Amino acid sequence: MITEKLLSRIPSELEGAPAEEVLRWAVERFHPHIKLACSFSAEDLVVLDLLAQLVDKPQVFMLDTGRLHPETYDLVDRVRARYGIEIEVYFPEARAVERMVREHGVNLFYQSVELRKLCCQVRKVEPLRRALADTKAWVTGLRREQSPTRARLRKVEIDETHGGIVKVNPLADWAREEVWRYVKEHNLPYNALYDRGYKSIGCAPCTRPVGPDEPERAGRWWWESPETKECGLHVRS
Repeated sequence: MITEKLLSRIPSELEGAPAEEVLRWAVERFHPHIKLACSFSAEDLVVLDLLAQLVDKPQVFMLDTGRLHPETYDLVDRVRARYGIEIEVYFPEARAVERMVREHGVNLFYQSVELRKLCCQVRKVEPLRRALADTKAWVTGLRREQSPTRARLRKVEIDETHGGIVKVNPLADWAREEVWRYVKEHNLPYNALYDRGYKSIGCAPCTRPVGPDEPERAGRWWWESPETKECGLHVRS
């Protein structure tokens, strides 16, 4: 298990280093036991493109909740073709989904924050546990400005929730404009929903377009307060 002792040996300058340098540091230490968690957001595709410049075939996984938009599935195929990679797909346990729906209904997440978190637990959090079971480090496209719950995000963290492995957030200090500048300059594929007013894309029933002046994650679980808008994949103690 990776401990706080390892974290103390992480160069402090990484916190202010460019995304490419942070990823290079992580790849040099953890390859081939490092994976990118890809939800196919614009941020994740930027990270994938950077990783592909360091590793011939980056290890990438996705969590297929069974409630994703058709546009997201279309993007998955385009990304596979562009980078020539396999994508590990993790699904929720069928019996857990059946039990949850039987007891609480198909759209239980609209009823309360507790039931919404239960749905995320079954469809996302438990599959993520399986996805990370055999790895030493994982990479995300998280950014601090996305929401209040991510404001204290560090570029390299210890993920105690998943056994003390290393969690790498190379875009932590990027602005949304920087992400899209990279996407356009490198002609990256992206989710067609972005062109229809979406700024953050998750499961179809829990995501909607937002206005130009609304926060990025205003369209995620829009019936909740900003302080609760996390699915449980990214938690800090």
